[in-house]
Amino acid sequence: MPAKYRVHRFELRMTTDQSKLEQFLNSLAGEIVAIVPNVTWFPSSAHVAFLLIVEKVGMVNATH
Repeated sequence: MPAKYRVHRFELRMTTDQSKLEQFLNSLAGEIVAIVPNVTWFPSSAHVAFLLIVEKVGMVNATH
């Protein structure tokens, strides 16, 4: 049986949203398999606008 996944987009400010991210991650029922940051590069710094969080939520019933 193949696994089923859900992808969440999480908007954040890296300097202030640590507890918000912690609450969100702890609220997920499935297994977190990846966290992918969207990074924008500026000449002298970088900025993370949002995270994509991949959650494994279960198995797909593949009976034919």
